[in-house]
Amino acid sequence: MTKIKICGLTRPQDIEAVNAARPDFAGFVFAEKSRRRVTPAQAAALRRALRFGIVPVGVFANQPVQEILSMLSAGTIAVAQLHGQEPEEMVRQIQQAGFPVIRAFRVQSAADAARALNSTADVLLLDSGSGSGRTFDWNLIPDIRRPWFLAGGLCAENAAEAVRQVRPWGADVSSGVETDGVKDAAKIAELIRRIRNV
Repeated sequence: MTKIKICGLTRPQDIEAVNAARPDFAGFVFAEKSRRRVTPAQAAALRRALRFGIVPVGVFANQPVQEILSMLSAGTIAVAQLHGQEPEEMVRQIQQAGFPVIRAFRVQSAADAARALNSTADVLLLDSGSGSGRTFDWNLIPDIRRPWFLAGGLCAENAAEAVRQVRPWGADVSSGVETDGVKDAAKIAELIRRIRNV
């Protein structure tokens, strides 16, 4: 069954929505330039209300490894997702501390997708860009024999077709389940229902 990650949670209402809809992962964004950014304290409070079994993921972009490890060690998040130009050495540092890593790659060409295969991350994430809300050419996706997320422009209207067509290990959605820039409980529920029905 395709894993589902709802990313960019910022409010108690968002937690209520995912607790009801039960995705596999919930994402908190710590990247400084994101409009969905939360502080470690805010994320910790949201995490405490998260339903048992939904894995909390922290999204970072070019931030110090000690900052990431601090939140992992505190239990605020269980997985680190790297969206910047972090070196592979940082991926290994986090893994050596005992935590899994999702590594995001922006795919604009076949070479971008092929480069992703060289990462030592536990899970790959192929995206159209940082929160662009647009899909990329799925024909560029190579044969991936390890866990990977499809991201970028997914919503209830296209997610089921995406899962059928490219068969990702997981689907990562943020803006596609929002209305006027905030998470929409009905859209979250509908997206998850459609993917689960594939």
